[in-house]
Amino acid sequence: MTFSPAMPQRAWEEIGSQLRDLASSSAWWLGDWLLFGENAYSGRYREAVGRTGLDYQTLRNYAWVARRFEQHRRRDGLSFAHHAEVARLARPEQDYWLRRAEEQRWSRNELRRQLRAGLAEQHGPAAEAAAPEESPDEEATLRIALPKPDLDRLLEVAAACGLSLNDWAAHVLQSAVNARPELPATAPAEPRPRPAEPRTP
Repeated sequence: MTFSPAMPQRAWEEIGSQLRDLASSSAWWLGDWLLFGENAYSGRYREAVGRTGLDYQTLRNYAWVARRFEQHRRRDGLSFAHHAEVARLARPEQDYWLRRAEEQRWSRNELRRQLRAGLAEQHGPAAEAAAPEESPDEEATLRIALPKPDLDRLLEVAAACGLSLNDWAAHVLQSAVNARPELPATAPAEPRPRPAEPRTP
């Protein structure tokens, strides 16, 4: 894509908005496309997907969100990433948060912040500790070493969800914590080794 040096900023911004809408729509289209293939062609669809050159796991991620939102429940004023953010919730909760995001014109990141705050309020201080509000002044860093092929794979999955790798990883970890609130905050102590049995001659 090339642009005229004389292009006004407003026109440039409008192109960006159109590209955003196109990218969000294409995620829905690909998800719906795969769902149709799964239903119509049963065991043969995956081989057909391979012939298209599209990444199967990326399509599976799109299809998962598409399956959670029938077409009449998708909100045109919100991106695919907004829907992906609440896809794991029950339908009434999905509709509630998407309605608020649309009415308040929240970005995807703002929807995430509001959702985490709502979960903390609903489930009390333990959930709030597990899902703290993002703060520009206080931030923790988690470093994980991965083989290059695994990292590439995770980058693809995150992109399929419309998220950066950092955001996607934080979302997955937080979802795991929210799903298992009974887990202890610290790892259990490792069992002490049993003393060796005395040997008999």
